[in-house]
Amino acid sequence: MKNTPRVGVVGAGSLGFHHIRILRDLPGIEFSGFVESRAERRTEVEKELRVRSHVTLDGLLEASDAVVIVVPTSSHFSVASAAIERGKHVFIEKPITTTIEEADILLDLAREKGVMVQIGHIERFNRAVRAALPHVNSPRFIDSERLAPFSPRGSDVAVVLDLMIHDIDLLLTLVGSEARDISAVGVPVLTPMLDIANARVTFNSGAVANITSSRISRERKRKIRIFQQSGYLSLDLATGTGDFFRLRSDIDPLAIRSAPADILAFVDRIKLDAPDGEPLKLELESFVSALKGKSAVVVTGDEGRMALGVALRIVKEIERTLPSLVGHKQHHA
Repeated sequence: MKNTPRVGVVGAGSLGFHHIRILRDLPGIEFSGFVESRAERRTEVEKELRVRSHVTLDGLLEASDAVVIVVPTSSHFSVASAAIERGKHVFIEKPITTTIEEADILLDLAREKGVMVQIGHIERFNRAVRAALPHVNSPRFIDSERLAPFSPRGSDVAVVLDLMIHDIDLLLTLVGSEARDISAVGVPVLTPMLDIANARVTFNSGAVANITSSRISRERKRKIRIFQQSGYLSLDLATGTGDFFRLRSDIDPLAIRSAPADILAFVDRIKLDAPDGEPLKLELESFVSALKGKSAVVVTGDEGRMALGVALRIVKEIERTLPSLVGHKQHHA
């Protein structure tokens, strides 16, 4: 990889726009432009951000050493495989693909061509998560809730792959163990897909997680609570803040039984903090750093495949308990 890699973007939708905006000004790269299948949108973004566009994917790939893929999930495999086949490094927005079979083909091809794959699990770069990780120590129970109002973007797949997969990746990272048993429920409400889902995941380590995701809520919420022997962490991913509560070192646990009920009398409350930064910018900076060989890939293709595998197991379990979903090919997306 040259010292100044040429990096482009495939897809200029609402999220692709921000990838283009950041990469356009990111030091250490040459922004090679973007491609967008909708001519009107392509012209609009080109004028607003004053960047170069390409009419075809081949044109962008010819001008790039690496591409950031921000297209609908159903197109991830075709776009990424075309790029990898030509020896281009790829950043693929989550989820990696729609099926495990597609993910395996992509990763095998990437190894064959010697190219790098990074998956866009952006919550790894959330300020609250970055601040919490040094305090996470063998979690035993995790409760995760992600609620959002309805948006057409992402509705081509079940909410499990649209929203819940963010938290699946975080759980796998926090627990550091593979998922063993899964039970799940969910229902389609506004779309033919699953719009709300809840899953209980037991990991090989013995840890248990409860995950709820909805895209039909009136309010937004992205919170995670982590319970472990050393204390309790409460994270608000929407605000990037969190607290760590742990028993004070000068407190006798046996004395608590006869003491006042106010828990704050027995615990230290540690405000979690990490350097500020736009998560998407930090994510793209990590991709560029990996391209230049300065750091390892933060979210590898194999990790993206693992998160996808858990998500698809959740969808399959929901289908098992809700027969009306069986046969809806979209739910396996």
